[in-house]
Amino acid sequence: MILTINHGAVRELQLNRPPANALSPELIVALRQAVESAPQDGARALVLSGTAGRFSAGLDIPLLLTLDHPAIATLWREFYALLRALALSPVPIAAAIAGHATAGGTVLPIFCDCRVAARGDWKLGLNEVQVGLPLPPVIFTGLKRLVGAHQAERLAVGGLLISPDEAVRVGLVDEVVPLDHVVSRAIEWSRALLALPVDAMEATRRRARADLHELFGAPFDLELDHVSATWWSAEAQTTLRVLVDRLARKKA
Repeated sequence: MILTINHGAVRELQLNRPPANALSPELIVALRQAVESAPQDGARALVLSGTAGRFSAGLDIPLLLTLDHPAIATLWREFYALLRALALSPVPIAAAIAGHATAGGTVLPIFCDCRVAARGDWKLGLNEVQVGLPLPPVIFTGLKRLVGAHQAERLAVGGLLISPDEAVRVGLVDEVVPLDHVVSRAIEWSRALLALPVDAMEATRRRARADLHELFGAPFDLELDHVSATWWSAEAQTTLRVLVDRLARKKA
């Protein structure tokens, strides 16, 4: 589910769960472990990538609808642990978004250091509200950190999916480049950071991301209970099942 590709001191972690790199419980755990272990293996920076045309479709909704209450509670705990690993990584992480990145597919890059997206007819954004799920507080906080309060409200409340060009305009991504340059540009960004005086760069990076350390330093027990409960709400379950049925009919 994850391909590891070393580019010298930069390690690429490529999501590899066809067809859409949807986030299953197993993939979430595997990605967290890969992010946490990479610095111990000597990686000095990470690039998180997907496949051409599809970074990630977010949580695997058809699979998740088959899980029971304890499994969903575990899923959300593991997802928050993954976000924490990305946000608090001791080494920089660049997201190489070479295609569609919806819902959880946009959440992961939010907590990275840098986001490079592909130019083209792709969609990015947090469309949770469209499928009956309120955006979890920690994710909204991460979004607001990137784009500011007004754009965070506009994007999150409307559940908007936007183009790469609009994403770079509002600050959801940092750069837009041709599709076949996305990973190489993320690697280039990483190497440029690593070429700086090490102590100065690392100290400044810690200062710049201190708000994330504070955010993930607080306990999430109550928030996780609420997020799990909203998954089981009548509105969310109805909307999600309608969505899955519609997708199944398209495939038939």
